[in-house]
Amino acid sequence: QVHLVESGGGLVQAGGSLRLSCAASGSIGRIGAMGWYRQAPGKQRELVARITSSGTTNYADSVKGRFTISRDNAKTVYLQMDSLKPEDTAAYYCNAVVNVFAYWGQGTQVTVSS
Repeated sequence: QVHLVESGGGLVQAGGSLRLSCAASGSIGRIGAMGWYRQAPGKQRELVARITSSGTTNYADSVKGRFTISRDNAKTVYLQMDSLKPEDTAAYYCNAVVNVFAYWGQGTQVTVSS
């Protein structure tokens, strides 16, 4: 069993910054890609950013230039969010692929006020 624990969400004014963290624990084999998704009320969950085990990254067009995903070891991933906008308000979920299985964190709320 793999557990993903997120932290770092909260309330921030437009233009502000937040940093999300996600740590993996449990019966971990080889962790492949890790990423962040978000889901706003009434909308589908969407990819925000993703980073492979070799460090290759990709971002949603809506966050390019404002968000940065990083990984400091095989089990922890971060999402630095700058220049936040009200439309970034959503529940953010960490995702990790471990031995071809996908795991999800419980989610952390990010609310950006205008």
